[in-house]
Amino acid sequence: MARLNVHDGDTVIRVQGLRNAFADQVVHDGLDLDVRRGEILGVVGGSGTGKSVLMRSIIGLQRPETGTVEVFGEPMIDRDESEAKQVRSRWGVLFQGGALFSTLTVAENVQVPIREYYPRLDPVLLDEIAAYKVAMSGLPAEAGPKYPSELSGGMKKRAGLARALALDPQLLFLDEPTAGLDPIGAAAFDELIRSLQKTLGLTVFLITHDLDTLHAICDRVAVLADKRVIAVGTIPELLALDHPWIQEYFNGPRGRVAADAAERAAAKGAGE
Repeated sequence: MARLNVHDGDTVIRVQGLRNAFADQVVHDGLDLDVRRGEILGVVGGSGTGKSVLMRSIIGLQRPETGTVEVFGEPMIDRDESEAKQVRSRWGVLFQGGALFSTLTVAENVQVPIREYYPRLDPVLLDEIAAYKVAMSGLPAEAGPKYPSELSGGMKKRAGLARALALDPQLLFLDEPTAGLDPIGAAAFDELIRSLQKTLGLTVFLITHDLDTLHAICDRVAVLADKRVIAVGTIPELLALDHPWIQEYFNGPRGRVAADAAERAAAKGAGE
């Protein structure tokens, strides 16, 4: 019997009542979150608040104790594997650090998800697609035949991004994409993500602690604290709240520097 899904077309991810626990440690309890179509949603929180656990719950790598997860209106928990696989083909994931296969070249890494879903694809076409995705990620063509050990940290992240884009996804998950990058490299990566999001119409779920990234490219920010999402909104909306962690994070010295930098960038862009 066909399953009827009542779904708001503007909501790409819907998480309700999520509870995750490891032994006696409860990470999430009653967590709710909606991600809107076409937005870049930044996810922030202190250490141990379960940002990556939340992402893993959404993409099926962590089974929550209770709660529901829907992606594109489809339930993802306890879903038939063949049906879940079809939904997964519509998203791409950049794990923290890139998570590239060390024994495969960059091009071969990009080809892994394509081979999984299209095992009979012509090898010549496969190579062409991989080269195109490598170029989309901002890497030079000569990076394709290189192994991860031959790449810098920033190049590894771009190679991981190329693999995440392999299946032309509608939804992109990014886990700390600018961690470990110098300020110039991080800003360039932010610019790339925003450009891809606009060009491809992507929805982006972005875990980060980088205040510059939050100000530069995120449409809304979800704050994890007290085992749940305590607030979701634009940075000005969050700053209007009196939660101590939010105020310390966004209104502390580092937050004020990032806000000032964002204002200068916006003023410069308006004057050009």
